[in-house]
Amino acid sequence: MAERNFRSQLTGSFSSPSKGNPTVAMVEAGYRHARLDARFINCDVKPANLEAAVRGAVAMEWVGFNCSLPHKVEVIKYLDDVAESASIIGAVNCVAIQQGKLIGHNTDGKGFLSSLRSVTDPKGRKIVLLGAGGAARGIAVELGLAGAAHLTIVNRSREKAEAIAKLVTERTQATASAEGWSGDYAVSRDAEVLINATSIGLGDPDALPNIDLDSLREGLIVADVIPNPPVTRLLREAKQRGCTTLDGLGMLVNQALVGTELWFGQKLDGAVMHKTLADIFAQD
Repeated sequence: MAERNFRSQLTGSFSSPSKGNPTVAMVEAGYRHARLDARFINCDVKPANLEAAVRGAVAMEWVGFNCSLPHKVEVIKYLDDVAESASIIGAVNCVAIQQGKLIGHNTDGKGFLSSLRSVTDPKGRKIVLLGAGGAARGIAVELGLAGAAHLTIVNRSREKAEAIAKLVTERTQATASAEGWSGDYAVSRDAEVLINATSIGLGDPDALPNIDLDSLREGLIVADVIPNPPVTRLLREAKQRGCTTLDGLGMLVNQALVGTELWFGQKLDGAVMHKTLADIFAQD
């Protein structure tokens, strides 16, 4: 009789709150399609329990786990090593467990970069990035490492924008500058890519970042990190003006693809995962 195996490989996510995170549905759809005997467990881990959760994952021989808010910085102290971009960003959202060792990665920017490359190569591009939060920081570093020519970081708090611009300039080959954001921001004529890395538009199809819509023009690539709704008002307005648009679903799917490849050494089917997310958000 052939030996039967009833033990699935375990992965998951540590965050708090966690119940609204749809990653589990997307990733497990990818696992099923690949006939990979693995599970993704969505765990609500309070800050005081993070170390115990990490040690538990190692003890139970998990393959890896994601870390979302509020753990992206705190988790670093429990890791054995951190990948280059995650070290520059100063945050980890994906951990691979290899022979009992914990290796931290940051897939935020990598997920966006993979999505952006479906429409253009960022190398040599002049890019405007709206926002200076965690997502903007990860995206800015990855764009710098990918060879972007110049990044303009636009944020209401100029100091936060300056911190990201300094990081990009000092730790990558790109140059970067900061601009304060007051009133409707006009995208310069020499900008080739505009990225909304703020939370404006999340869950609200009518919300719009303060942008001078007349500065959106044919040939400009406009990307939004917001996954729900997949087509934000910013993207609708940009498309009407002849821009090439890129939605946030691609970033979310590609983040998961990067992470699961780190865990299993194989790439899942992004189309299956994209459809799963789109179907979930269509019900909202």
